[in-house]
Amino acid sequence: MTARGDFVARFGGVFEHSPFIAERAYDEGLIIVPLSAKRVHDALCLIFRRATVEERLGVLRAHPDLAGRLAIAGELTEDSRKEQAGAGLDRLSPAEHARFTELNAAYVEKFGFPFIIAVKGLNKEGILAAFEKRVGNSRDEEFTTATAQVERIALLRLTTMFPET
Repeated sequence: MTARGDFVARFGGVFEHSPFIAERAYDEGLIIVPLSAKRVHDALCLIFRRATVEERLGVLRAHPDLAGRLAIAGELTEDSRKEQAGAGLDRLSPAEHARFTELNAAYVEKFGFPFIIAVKGLNKEGILAAFEKRVGNSRDEEFTTATAQVERIALLRLTTMFPET
């Protein structure tokens, strides 16, 4: 495997199901050795921000619903599964699950992408409160907020990959 292939294999999933970000970062020479969470994050975020609106929307749409059907079916990526479980979203009561399902549907209908929040350090009550507040945002506000959350999720994932930084 080439150095590019190794890089993409390692970091291609940092932005959910969007290896093109790691590919472009590598191809544009943005990767600085020695690698660190900050250096890789800076490079990947630069590519994400330069991506077209449609490409960024694709990254948003690649994220799973919180406590949604993929979680129930056990089809989340390992990172998403751990993140949601850490926030208690795998242990919802039937009423809580119904509320998340209702909010997920309303949010996707309004914005065209799933609700995205970096759940690390949050509990289900905090996530639900943010969900209920953000569903009232305008599409532009929410696109900006969601893309910022995607970048935060990427940083959190990278930090676990580089625990020394």
